[in-house]
Amino acid sequence: MNVTAPTIDRMSNIYNNSIVRYWHFLFSDLSDPRTNNWFLISSPVPGLSLLFGYLYFVLSWGPKNMEHRKPFQLKRILVVYNFLQILLSTWLFMEGMEYTLFHNYSWTCAPVDFSHKPIALRVARGVYVYFLAKLTELLDTVFFVLRKKEKQITFLHMYHHTVMPMISWGATKYYPGGHGIFVGIINSFVHIIMYTYYLLAALLPHRQHQRYLWWKKYITTLQMTQFCLAFLHNCLLLFYDCNYPKWSVILVLPNAMFFYFLFSDFYNNAYTVKKENGATPSVASSAKANGVAEKVSNDKIPNGKGKSD
Repeated sequence: MNVTAPTIDRMSNIYNNSIVRYWHFLFSDLSDPRTNNWFLISSPVPGLSLLFGYLYFVLSWGPKNMEHRKPFQLKRILVVYNFLQILLSTWLFMEGMEYTLFHNYSWTCAPVDFSHKPIALRVARGVYVYFLAKLTELLDTVFFVLRKKEKQITFLHMYHHTVMPMISWGATKYYPGGHGIFVGIINSFVHIIMYTYYLLAALLPHRQHQRYLWWKKYITTLQMTQFCLAFLHNCLLLFYDCNYPKWSVILVLPNAMFFYFLFSDFYNNAYTVKKENGATPSVASSAKANGVAEKVSNDKIPNGKGKSD
């Protein structure tokens, strides 16, 4: 049986139309119409392109071009960058706390308000800003590359920076608010503490780091606590029904567990004092985090994360 050219064209049109309809259904019909046309939200292509460009720069182009160059110090840039991250995280945290405390937010199970009420739009914008914040944090790794600190670009660091923008993009596009904003609130609080540490590390002379920045390891403990809270909070969806999608636990719970064990492994390798030949070293000055040796206490350049979320 011969297939004529018109028949092939019709089959091709049917196939193409099916793809277009599925694409429209997935990225338009299912999305929140209030946020769907916001910058970088209408299609996954721009955001994924940024992530692919980021990965290419960090894993290939950047290290190759820095191979025969001296590392950039970037101290002033890092001071400004960390300060702006503190301001952004503080704003997100305050916005989230105000909404949860004064607008009848349920800590057990909260639906998304898809209306055009001012408070509903304000929450949606907050989720959107949180997504944009995850994109700005990609600069953490860019600074590592420019400062030739590739050993600090661990699997934990890369996984976190790749996954978080995608999760926050999905939240902005489909469910900007409700139960899920709890994770953003506690994560923003952690970032206030974390970027404050790195701002101080940039400002203080290196000889004063051990005296004033001894609390670095407690940031990792705080991060592990946030993943425990995120896990427990999302488990509530299994017992309460408020029209927030229960299937979200399939995404959140495994990631919370995975992040917890990655950070726990980093903590044990970086800060746990180990006995060697019956002797206990006084300071664990270097560590192997997720298969990559990483300087912990002797790094005099700020933003020396492991990565700590």
